Amino acid sequence: MSMHIVRYLAVGAVNTLVGLSIIYACKWLAGLGDVASNLIGYGVGILLGFQLNKKWTFDHQGSYLPSLMRYLAVLACAYVANLVTVLYFINVMGLNGYLAQALGIGPYTLIGYMGSRHFAFSKPRIETL
Repeated sequence: MSMHIVRYLAVGAVNTLVGLSIIYACKWLAGLGDVASNLIGYGVGILLGFQLNKKWTFDHQGSYLPSLMRYLAVLACAYVANLVTVLYFINVMGLNGYLAQALGIGPYTLIGYMGSRHFAFSKPRIETL
């Protein structure tokens, strides 16, 4: 297993703990709905994940703003997949919102890793003639 994957999963574990804690707190303590809670939890996780993945997971030396914009584009795709999954399990399958939030992590993680590695934090290619 690649060290990138191990580090990405470690960052993901931290993000999951932080993000789900915030999502559940928003639902339970603040009385917010699933979509608003999900947005807040993942928003915090995105900012934390960018810093950790840029420096630690992928050791990306590129400019901050362009890599942040690419990272946000990747995670926007991952978030849509997450939200579709969550809403599907709640509205179609009739699952509890808390369980549905946890099941949404899978597609989010897969799309986030592949996009981060191959787009957001990719190493510049050296062209040879």
